[in-house]
Amino acid sequence: MNSFIVMQGGTYREEKTLGIIWSPQYDISGKVPHSWLRMKDVQRGDRIFHYVKGLIVAISIVQEDCKEGRKPLSMKNHGNWNDDGYIVSLEYRELEVPLSIRDYFDKIAPLLPLKYSAFQEDGGGNQGYLYPCNEELSIKLLECISMLNIYSPSDEQLEFSIDDVRRTEQNPLAILIAETESEARMKIRLGQQKFRKSLMPLWKNECPLCGIKMDVVLRASHSKPWKDSLNHERLDPYNGVLLCCNHDALYDKGLITFDGKGKLLISDEIAKEEYGIYKLKEGIQIPALAENKPYFKWHKRKIFRQ
Repeated sequence: MNSFIVMQGGTYREEKTLGIIWSPQYDISGKVPHSWLRMKDVQRGDRIFHYVKGLIVAISIVQEDCKEGRKPLSMKNHGNWNDDGYIVSLEYRELEVPLSIRDYFDKIAPLLPLKYSAFQEDGGGNQGYLYPCNEELSIKLLECISMLNIYSPSDEQLEFSIDDVRRTEQNPLAILIAETESEARMKIRLGQQKFRKSLMPLWKNECPLCGIKMDVVLRASHSKPWKDSLNHERLDPYNGVLLCCNHDALYDKGLITFDGKGKLLISDEIAKEEYGIYKLKEGIQIPALAENKPYFKWHKRKIFRQ
């Protein structure tokens, strides 16, 4: 199961009535925008968050894989687009209380990908149609939507509100949120387990910076984070390094990085007199492989804090 964010605007009502999302295949110049081409990635069982004028107004379940389809007659007045397009059949679940992205942007922003984000830095929506929604972002959106839409009695109220609890348990939206969140968390967990298992032998089951070998304190650290990686990059063992908890935290926050040859670089935010505290040795080189190089360079360029 994958998730996406669709930016509908004026087409929402027509598409909801038809139970679809639709995009052209190419623009009037013959080019294929990424947000239209992404329609081809949508498959049965995927989830779609529907964004309209600053709000997530619905969640839908994809009923069939994307297929080619002509522009519906009821949408003829929307946009100067070619009639050849991509169409996806959906089952819409409209929210009673829409989610304002700007109101919750401080929670959402850290989980947005650096490339192909549905939202701008000020919380506004980007131009385009269909955007990827990584599992971490999907879970956060679901949590925010749940807070606004799903009844949750306090302990004091619980014994007096059995009917309310039963209604919540039978609420189609509540069921959809629970199932979607569960699948997203499982996908992350299984992916992380597979990534760690393949990463461990590359680093001889020890942290290359301090030599710690205790399994419970070793972390499989992504160089290119999960939210920014393509599916194959997320599980690529060369997209990471095995580090102890302390060095993993430093790497994750961009306070240390490695160049293409595996040389340790330390952020100016760590004072030189504190290197010993963090078990950092200036200029040390870890046994990196050629396959690590593009991921290390990405981390150095995008994550490292000079």
